[in-house]
Order: sequence, then structure tokens, then C-alpha cells
Amino acid sequence: MDRSKFIFENEISKKAYRKAIKNKAKYMRKYGDDGDKTFHLSCCPAPVIGDMLGVKNISLSNEPQIKFDNRSVIIGNIRMGFGHYRISMAMASAAKAMGYEPYWFDLHSFSDASCGKIIAHQNQLYSLGSKLSQMSELFNKIVWEPLNSEGFRKLSYNSADQKAAELMTSVYRDLPKDIPFIATHVWPAQAAVHAGLTNVVNAIPDNWPMALHLSEGAIHTVQTPSAYIGYRALRGMEKGRALKPMPKSAIAYTGHYVDHELVSNIEADCQKRIDRMKKGTAKRWLMSVGGAGAQKTIFVSVIRKLLPFIESGEAVLFINVGDHIRVWNELKREIPQLSAVAVEHFDDFSATAEFAERAYSGEVSGIHAFFHSDIFAAVYSTNLLMRCSDVLITKPSELSFYPIPKLMIKRVGGHEAWGAIRSAEVGDGTYECTSPLETNAMLNLLQENGDIIEQMCEHILTAHKAGIYNGAYRAVELAVRGRKNR
Repeated sequence: MDRSKFIFENEISKKAYRKAIKNKAKYMRKYGDDGDKTFHLSCCPAPVIGDMLGVKNISLSNEPQIKFDNRSVIIGNIRMGFGHYRISMAMASAAKAMGYEPYWFDLHSFSDASCGKIIAHQNQLYSLGSKLSQMSELFNKIVWEPLNSEGFRKLSYNSADQKAAELMTSVYRDLPKDIPFIATHVWPAQAAVHAGLTNVVNAIPDNWPMALHLSEGAIHTVQTPSAYIGYRALRGMEKGRALKPMPKSAIAYTGHYVDHELVSNIEADCQKRIDRMKKGTAKRWLMSVGGAGAQKTIFVSVIRKLLPFIESGEAVLFINVGDHIRVWNELKREIPQLSAVAVEHFDDFSATAEFAERAYSGEVSGIHAFFHSDIFAAVYSTNLLMRCSDVLITKPSELSFYPIPKLMIKRVGGHEAWGAIRSAEVGDGTYECTSPLETNAMLNLLQENGDIIEQMCEHILTAHKAGIYNGAYRAVELAVRGRKNR
């Protein structure tokens, strides 16, 4: 079956199909076609999360060096920003807690294969678009917002991606066909299906239905009820046409994808926050800054707003710049005071973990900046710091689904708006604040009124009782169920 020509029994137009074929041919000319080549696999403990979550990182080798068994679960992903890595860590964490052995399968890291070259090219384009969208309101309005909310929404976009994914299958040949495979980006899911894998879960990150995320042949998991009905109906994926819906067997609502370490400690972490609010101690703000530096203007404004509260001992600020030291240097140039007052925790993950542990039960003050050149440490540092923070400042991306009070800043791309809507409705975060002025007004409201943070914690506890944060466990269950039933 040609998955570019028919998508859930909906025929793609001849024009769009021809375009998909041309797109594949372009990639073949530029990056080659290794479809006749077999890449073997080896593994070693993944940096940082290898020790903490038992994750083994898969790499390419000349000979097969891995023996998978009934405990093996593959976490298919790509490095595109932090989002897909963060969701992958949640899946790996849940798998480990459930007694399985997670393997990290990053298509982007396979730089010698066609898949790695294609994804690297796409990643550069997306990062550039994100940055330009924040630098130019005109570009954001005319190009970026429409592309992210409507362009990626079209079935024709999925058709083109499916053709490109046909070039990514060679790295899958050492994987048993029935091995549980959880993809946190659609390309690993599509390639897995094309490679003949039979137990593929396609963990959709966004709360806005887009054909970009479709991988027919996999089980699609979504984090919210609104995403379920939107994807099931293929809502708005081809204007002026009534589409045949996804079958019930192809989609499941799981809840939010959250790491076991965070889910299992929700009650204790919320109680710590509530206790700090009642005692009137310094409010702890966590800022997770993306690598593209797309929202630097907002972050600079927020830091300046917080400085007087920090100097008076009423607030504490944690800034994680991930693996992008350039972003930290730019922040220091914009706010010279940072160089004098900020404590830098750089490239020592064990020290970062120790700091987070001390801050969890003890006192902390000032501004603390975190940077790790290793991507695993860069991403997982935010997880550690969440547990000892009161409010997370984030755009409505994958972090908007995490069980911590959140201040939502302006989105990057129209599809992200629905992440903030979900958080506001659950009650564990604010609505999207779309300007520095609105963001700082909300920050001041939360800083001066601890009862709002307490209320968010109560909503988190209510949502936890309803199982809303158990999505990662359920995704793992779906992936391993297929193998058990055979």
C-alpha cells in the first residue's frame, strides 16, 4: 500500500502525490538512497539518563552487537529542539519503572545514513524559521503562524513526509519486527511502519490536530480529549472535503506524557510548594530557554522584572539554557547585572543534581544558571529543577503538559496555542501571555499572590487523581501489548 497516495482511505490529489514523489527524488539526489544497505546496531549506556533511567543509546556499527529480548522497548526520536527528546525521556522513564529496558533510537544521530542527513536539513530549516518568527512580526504573521497552524495541518503535507520516510528504513533492519517501538516524532514512526515493524506507537506531541503527525499503521496516542476527537475526525486536514475518519483502533487518548520521577512525586512536590506559599518564603521561578533563542526579548524582560524581587529575597530564579552557551552570553550582554549576581552551574551534571536535591528540602537564594554541553544533561536538568521550583516559565510547548504551576509566555508557531489552552483549562498553568507587558503583569500577580500558585497545585493534585499525567505509562502499555497478544 502506498501511504502517500491514500491516508486512512482518503485519496490524495494527483498533484499533491506527484509533488511528494518529486520531493523524495530531490532528497535522493541530495542525500543519497541507502535503501539497499543494512546498518547494524550497537549500544552503550546513554549519557546521564543511562545511569538514572537505565537507557541504552543505539548507534550504528559494522556488525550486529545487540540482542533484544522481551524486556526491550525502542524509543524512536529525533533531535529537533528539546521537545521530542523530553517526551522520549518520559517514555524511557515510564518503561524503566514498568520493568522494561529502554533503547534510545535517534534518527538524527545516524549521520552516515540518509535519515540523519535529511533530518539535519529539516532541523536547520525549522530552527531558522523559529528564530525569524520572533525577529520579524511580518514573517511570523505571513509565513510562520500559517505554516505551523494550517500548512502542517494538510493531508498533502503528510503525503510528502511519507515519501521521505521511505528513505529512512535501512537503519531499522536489525530490529525485530514485533519489538515495541514508541516514536516521539512522526518520522521515526513512519519509517518504522515502512520498515515492517508491527508494534509502533506514534506519540503525538501537539494538542492541535495536524496531518504532519499522522503515521498510518501505528497507534496514535494523544495527550488530551480535544486532540483525540480532532485527530479521529482528521479535523480541517483538507478544506472543502469531508474526510473519512481514523478508525478507533488507530488512536488512543493516554493523558500527558510525564516522567515517572515526576509523576510518582506529584503529591510531595506540590505539598512543598504549598508549604512555601503559606510560609511566605521566596518564590522559585524556573526558566527553560530554547536553543534558538527565539523568545530572548521576553526572557530579558522577565529577568529584569524579577531582579528587584530577587535582590529583596522575595524570589529565586533558575535559568536553564540547555546546551546553548551562546544564549546565556547573549542574556548577560542584555542584562549586565547577571555577570555579577548569577551563580553558574556549567557542564557538571552531578553538581546540578546535587544542587536540585539540596534546594528541594533546603533554602536557596539569588539567580542560578545551568548549562550542559551534553544534550541529555541539558534536557534532563529541567526535570530535576522542576521538582524544587514553584513556577515554570515556558512557551506552550511540551512543557505545558507537566505537573508544575506554569506561566505561559508567547508561543512559537500557531499549533502551540492549544498547549496553553489545555493548561489553563486543567488549571495547572496560566493562559498564554502574548506580550512582554502581559507576561510581566502575570508574573507580578503570581509573585504577589501565593494563593494562585497554591490553587494551581490543588488542580495538579486533582488532575493526578484522575490519571491525567499517566500518558507515558499508557503509551508503553500500548506498545508492549501487541507483542504480548501474539
